Amino acid sequence: MATAAPTTALPLLYNGIVPLSSNDHSNARIRRLNGIPQLSQTHAVPVTVDEFALVQRHFPIIFSAGQDPVPLALMGLNEGVNTFIDAEGKPTEPNIYMPAYLRRYPFLLARLRPDTDELSLCFDPTSGAIGDYPDGEALFDGDQPSEATNAVLQFCEQFETAGQRTQLFMSEIVKSGLLMDGEVAIQPEGSEQPFVYRGFQMVDEEKLREQRGDELRKMNQNGMLPLIFAHLFSLGQIRDIFGRQVQQGKGPGLEHVPAPNGSGQA
Repeated sequence: MATAAPTTALPLLYNGIVPLSSNDHSNARIRRLNGIPQLSQTHAVPVTVDEFALVQRHFPIIFSAGQDPVPLALMGLNEGVNTFIDAEGKPTEPNIYMPAYLRRYPFLLARLRPDTDELSLCFDPTSGAIGDYPDGEALFDGDQPSEATNAVLQFCEQFETAGQRTQLFMSEIVKSGLLMDGEVAIQPEGSEQPFVYRGFQMVDEEKLREQRGDELRKMNQNGMLPLIFAHLFSLGQIRDIFGRQVQQGKGPGLEHVPAPNGSGQA
């Protein structure tokens, strides 16, 4: 889950990436974001393994399709639908857990040059959070980072470290062969045909039950097993998300609708 460099495709939600610099941003201040408008049309958000225990209480955790899957929290089942965020990008409920990916925005650590592994603190200049404002917290104290900037840097570093643990988990789960193509069919009362969601991956419970004792013991010792169960337990909330969409007037209108990564088959 390492953040892509500015020269490649931009990460989810980011419209641009600019390195934070004492030369260019010596007078800049950061103001608290009231919302992330683009989040209202984002239905799946990356999460780290450090968050699984919390995330599974609020959202289904699925894995993206493809050879390099990443864990995602579903905030809606259809592309462009987020059942927890209003049009202004604000949570509709006070106690909903916001994944760390969202809480670090508009900042991130990024590689500015492809020939080095060095990460630099950057931000999205379109967020409106950072500028030469009369209010807010200063980002620099002279040519040194302020306390606010150091706190942001520490959070982003923790996120990257959690991302590395997530990569290791995903590498192991792919190697184990436990992932399968996911499919969820939901047939509301009065509907002649079910709504079918595809285009994601999930753990195959049958294969998990067939694992040898030594393999399960290894998964338990390296911490994989609790993460797998958190993922499996969370899948029951897919129907709750569907119900939220219907309640909010955002329900699907097709028999087969786009899946979490947009690659669903019609």
